[in-house]
Amino acid sequence: MFDSLSDKLQSIISKTRSKELTQDNMQEALREIRRALLEADVNLRVVKAFISSIKDKAEGEKVLEGVDPSQQLVKIVHDELVNLLGKEQNPLDFSGNPNMIMMLGLQGSGKTTSSAKLAVKLKKEGRKPLLVACDVYRPAAISQLQTLGKEIETEVFTIPDSKDVQQIVRSAIDYAGQNGFNTLILDTAGRLQIDTDMMAELLLIDRIFHPTEKLLVIDAMTGQEAVNVAENFDAQLGLTGLVLTKLDGDSRGGSALSVSYCTGRPIKLTGTGEKLNALEDFYPERMATRILGMGDIVSLVERAQEVFDEKQALEFEEKMSKNNFSYDDFMKMQKQMQAFGSMGNLLGMLPGLNIGKDDRDKISHEGEKQLKRMEVFISSMTPQERSNPDLMNTSRKKRIAKGCGMDLAEINTFIKQFEQMRVMMKGMSDMKNMFGKMGGMPNPNALGGKMGKHAINKAMKMMRKFK
Repeated sequence: MFDSLSDKLQSIISKTRSKELTQDNMQEALREIRRALLEADVNLRVVKAFISSIKDKAEGEKVLEGVDPSQQLVKIVHDELVNLLGKEQNPLDFSGNPNMIMMLGLQGSGKTTSSAKLAVKLKKEGRKPLLVACDVYRPAAISQLQTLGKEIETEVFTIPDSKDVQQIVRSAIDYAGQNGFNTLILDTAGRLQIDTDMMAELLLIDRIFHPTEKLLVIDAMTGQEAVNVAENFDAQLGLTGLVLTKLDGDSRGGSALSVSYCTGRPIKLTGTGEKLNALEDFYPERMATRILGMGDIVSLVERAQEVFDEKQALEFEEKMSKNNFSYDDFMKMQKQMQAFGSMGNLLGMLPGLNIGKDDRDKISHEGEKQLKRMEVFISSMTPQERSNPDLMNTSRKKRIAKGCGMDLAEINTFIKQFEQMRVMMKGMSDMKNMFGKMGGMPNPNALGGKMGKHAINKAMKMMRKFK
């Protein structure tokens, strides 16, 4: 997401590095930022307001002694991006019992899938959601929701053959009260375009049942049209928030930078992948840092806490310390990593990498390809070989190579990489244990000049080889 814009903004800012900010080079930077925003399909009035605000702040900014002018420009652009994206995170409103979330949107926006993703998210947070099938017009809409509900193990409420949406919602409320559901997610009907009948039905649901959240689901790929759709829905229904889908597929991101500013409604959730766990709370500040290539370490840690099993992590750590990490453990770790998301998204969250989308995609593609081949290699082993890497000898290697369709040289490479990884992981575990006994991790600067650099460089080389 925002890859093209991110690359261009970073390039523009880098040109100001080690230069004194003057009116001339500031004007040039602003012209380039304006061009980058327009190319990212950001709404024109949003661009004008954004550039005007940056100009006012930059001209009034006193250049601090010892501070690189580009750093000051980054700070100004970052703050304005945060303002543009909604200033602060806006959580969902769960008042009412049961509380009701009405999902709105046009056909093809990802509304039904987002409803299922939201149910997955709420279940993780300890709530008990009920999906309510209110799209009684689109062919197979109810069966689609039921299929998704079965996949995520969440009940779907529907009244077969009923076209009375009000009755469906009323009965769903009664059913929720009787069965302990505390959140209703209404998957309402969409249309190819906004029409009178569609709005009349949504207005009736709103006025009769007073949902706590009215979330408009917008496909980020629709670009400028997203603003028109959002403004129309908001004018008639009074939205409480926005859900942006397919952000992982839109390298420009113009709609995300436009809809919140133009409607005054916060982006509350974003869809970042096809998997049903790929729905995230939206944090304007975190997104601004990612756009400017500064990573998003907070979201990275939060994702890791969600994905990685704490008990299993401790088991892995113990095995690493004893150099008992096996091929079976490697496969278990990979499964957890797959739940983390694509390698490309992971790289985008890491600060300080300064690599563009093309390079990130290349690294991600090659890395995932290698991992798949390694999985094929491990799957060709016997259970004993997977649990005990030290059993590997020439005859076993030849049998495995024949079984997985690889040559012996590639098998030897994989084994060497695995052994290097084991050594590196044990070293990291030993270092952690040592500093733990000393009362905590030291200041990174105290790790010792050349010695510390040598250790880090060695670890990085191993990681690159394994990749």
